[in-house]
Amino acid sequence: MAAFGSLSERLTATFSSLRQKGKLSAADVDGTVRDIRRALLESDVALEVVKAFAATVRERALSDDVNKALNPAQQVVTIVNEELQSILGGESRTLSFAKTPPTVIMLAGLQGSGKTTLAGKLSRWLKDQGHTPVVVACDLQRPGAVKQLGIVAEAAGAAFFAPEPGDGVGDPVTVAKSGVKYARDKGHDVVILDTAGRLGVDSDMMAQAAAIKKVTNPDEILFVIDSMMGQDAVHTAQAFIDGVDFTGVVLTKLDGDAKGGAALSVTGVTHRPILFASTGEKIEEFEVFHPDRMASRILDLGDILTLIEQAQKAFDQEEAAELEEKFLSETFTLDDFLGQLQQIKKMGSLSGMLNMLPGARGMQDQIDQIDEKELSRTEAIIQSMTPRERVMPKLLNGSRRMRIAKGSGSTVTEVNQLVVRFEQAAKMMKTVAKGGVPQIPGMGPIAGMPGRGKKKAKKKAGSRSGNPAKRAEMALGKGNSPTSGGYGAGSSFGLSGPTSE
Repeated sequence: MAAFGSLSERLTATFSSLRQKGKLSAADVDGTVRDIRRALLESDVALEVVKAFAATVRERALSDDVNKALNPAQQVVTIVNEELQSILGGESRTLSFAKTPPTVIMLAGLQGSGKTTLAGKLSRWLKDQGHTPVVVACDLQRPGAVKQLGIVAEAAGAAFFAPEPGDGVGDPVTVAKSGVKYARDKGHDVVILDTAGRLGVDSDMMAQAAAIKKVTNPDEILFVIDSMMGQDAVHTAQAFIDGVDFTGVVLTKLDGDAKGGAALSVTGVTHRPILFASTGEKIEEFEVFHPDRMASRILDLGDILTLIEQAQKAFDQEEAAELEEKFLSETFTLDDFLGQLQQIKKMGSLSGMLNMLPGARGMQDQIDQIDEKELSRTEAIIQSMTPRERVMPKLLNGSRRMRIAKGSGSTVTEVNQLVVRFEQAAKMMKTVAKGGVPQIPGMGPIAGMPGRGKKKAKKKAGSRSGNPAKRAEMALGKGNSPTSGGYGAGSSFGLSGPTSE
């Protein structure tokens, strides 16, 4: 289920009932607002946030400022979209970096909220932004926490500082202070402090967090919230803000959030912005939180901007240019095909990308049935081929295909299907590269495409009459034909123009 799935479905159903109405009456508005309020409460949004949201939507929907050019459904969607952006924080905010490095970022939150994994994701994101982060292991209580953080930091390609083994050994406050000094000495411009969590807010947790804050003076304190916890996470955040304070929020496990109560409540309750969101288990599934884009996702309006950004990040411009040249020179191989598959995988899950398209909620059943492992299976088949076979697929006889099937854990039928799909795609791209009309298998040329009559016109221009006398007459009169009169090559008709000698 996509993030905010149930809420999105409820709101979409509510708006669809307004499409048949020509004008919004007070009763229509009240009914719609009532449905919206119920949908938000069922999504575990804080009551105070729901009340304020519903009141604002009702007031705006009944005001004279409503755009009369829009139909009733569009009017309400526009208002709800703008108010959702407001309760999600209004505008996105980036990290505040110190004027003099290193920038200290302290992570806080309950045990199990995903702080350790987030430390790796945040360090990876910072590296991509040109920074040199170091991750400091300040959680010395939870068994295996230091080791786990080390694995995560290595996966992210970030530096790791852990002077104490953990498992109850060491002073977190001393480690945090030493970590900042280590970063300054080694030239790291960002320090990420992974602090210990608790099953619930208690005095020990607050005292330790306050002590770390005092000795490190962090530029950002990010409170990590498990999106699936609903209002409980918000109440914890409020308790933490009263005890220690924090500057921003990070939402984790947003890909598994079927409600969205935490995300829609936290800013309104704590008055602190959401900075980042973790959208999957992979280290790269991490993004800056944009309230406007998230509101669009909730209302099934799509998130094309994020999709474009992911594509730009995954696809290399130079590789794209080389690929275009290969199409033109007809040298596109299975190796190139494999490279394209790997770049698509870098963008994230296919279902996640499709959920960013407008109207994705209407095809949710089909999206949920997508087999995410299909790309991996195709990748395995190609990788089971020899380098020569990838360049020359015509070498793939029966025995070779059987070997490839065994090596990739697939069937000969799947290998055959892959080769056929590749050949069809290569043929189509070759045709397009040459300026021809692509043909869809089983359907022939695409109707209405330019160039469909070129071959026929050429044949007509060069045709000969079946009557010998007529042919002789045409030959004698060639110099007086319209083609010699000034409609020639270089003219608008593409034939040769008059020449002066």
